Parts: sequence; structure tokens; C-alpha cells
Amino acid sequence: MIIIYNKVGNSNILVSEISLGCMDLESDSIKSHQIIDYALNKGINHLDTADLYDFGLNESMIGRAIKHKRKDVILTSKVGNEFDFQTKEVNWNPSRDYIIKALKASLFRLNTDYLDFYLLHGGTIEDNTEETIDAFEYLKKDGLIRSYGISSIRPNVINKFIKLSNIDVVMMQYSILDRRPEYNILDQLNKHNISVFARGSLAKGILTSTSSKRVKLEPYLTYDKRELKSLLNKLEADFNLPIMQLALEFTLMHPTVVSNIVGVSSLTQLIDNLNLNLSKLSETNYEKIKEIAQLNNYLKHTS
Repeated sequence: MIIIYNKVGNSNILVSEISLGCMDLESDSIKSHQIIDYALNKGINHLDTADLYDFGLNESMIGRAIKHKRKDVILTSKVGNEFDFQTKEVNWNPSRDYIIKALKASLFRLNTDYLDFYLLHGGTIEDNTEETIDAFEYLKKDGLIRSYGISSIRPNVINKFIKLSNIDVVMMQYSILDRRPEYNILDQLNKHNISVFARGSLAKGILTSTSSKRVKLEPYLTYDKRELKSLLNKLEADFNLPIMQLALEFTLMHPTVVSNIVGVSSLTQLIDNLNLNLSKLSETNYEKIKEIAQLNNYLKHTS
């Protein structure tokens, strides 16, 4: 695969169009280091994690893996879920003091003195968003983060950040099977030059499905099992391309989507991803996929 790098928002940061989502990597396994090494050696430059993943141990694993490669890595982590490592209790905390405190802990675990992207890991419309933004702006001014954003699927929260902040990126679920962001969100972000990291591009592996595995399909969002099988069969029949490739190319067709966050749990999965010959979908094929797939919409958190 030839890796393309895209600029994120108003920052000067370039990320690979395929990013490595690290959530499913084992936190105490040498195999995880091998996966990260392989990804970086093949041109993926962006690793995504969060302090909540394995209660900090995921960040620690990444810190060890990139110890001598930090300059080659664009690193994203997330904040807002205050956790107790001993009890595993989690409470939502988007306060200024907690964000600053949590960043210092993440930097220690990641063995670095700065993050490229720091994202609020969720958010509610009731949050004191101005206080949260102030924390990120303080950290950016202090050089501890290069850029910030939010990881959310809530339109009302995203719109609040668009209005009040200088975010460069939103991480959100978006795929052929989850086209909810097409209802105003993607175009609105593009209008304000805010980029998107698309997660869930492969829809929990459904969009990597081969014919032999489709008997195990479970309902997904607005799709029942019958509809999923029908859609996958049609994608397979109408396009002479792997479904996984179509899925990754589809999300990148919107101008505000700069990278797909693709999670793997094995080196084999990563190799399969990187063996794809990604290219730009033709407008004809793009429109054809949109005709085949349902245009679902958000039912909650819209106002």
C-alpha cells in the first residue's frame, strides 16, 4: 500500500490515511510492539490510544514501543474518564484541573513530553465546555500538546465545540453502515476546516466479512442480519474489490475525513489491511455505494 498523508485542520500536522488504533493491543505483550513496529515501518505514522484503555496500561505499552521512535510518530490520546486503577471505577470529569493532571500522567506513561493530539473522550451537553476548552488551550500554549479535539458521536456536543473552540479534529464513528455524520455534521466540520478521524470504518469487522463468515452476522444499527447479508453480497457482486477496501475508501471520499482509525489485535490483521491497494473511489462508485447503503440518522443528542 502506498500511504498518503493528510493535513489535520488548521494544524501543520500530517497523518497517514490509515492510523493504528491501539485499543485492542495487549498491554503486556511483545506482539503489540511488533505490530506497532510493523505499522511504523510500513508508513503508518499515527497511533491512537486513550488513558482509559486498560486503565493506563495501553499508554504504557505504547510508551515502551516508541521509546526510540518518538520523532517518527504522531500520537493521539484522550481524556475525561477519571478512573481508579485499583477499583476500576470510572467517572466522567471534563474539568480543567483534571484534564491538566491527566495529561501529565499520560505523558509519563507514554514516555514523551508532548502529545500531537489530545481529545476529550466523550462529552455531554451539560458539561462546562468553556472550562474544558480553557484547559486544552492552556496545554497547547504551554507546548504540552500540539493540537486538540473531541472524540464524540453526539451532534449537539460537536456543534458546541465548533462554536466555542479552536479544535482541529473530531474523532467519530463513520462507515458505509453508519452514515449518520452525513446529516450536517461532516459538511459543518468541513466548512470550519475541522478534520475527522473516522473510527468504526470497518463496522466491528462486518465490512471485512467474507461470504463464509456471514452466517455469524449480528444486527448493526438500523440493519438486521438479512439486510446486512444483502448489502454485503451486493457490494461483493457489484465491485471487483475487497469489501474492506471499499469501506476504507468510502470514508476518505468526504473531504473532511483525513484518516481511518483501524484497530487490530494481531499482526496478520495489520498485514491484511496494508496489503490493500487503496486508491480514490470514482465518483460513480461512491454514489453507487451511497445508493446501496442506508442513510441512517442520529436519534439522540441532536439538540
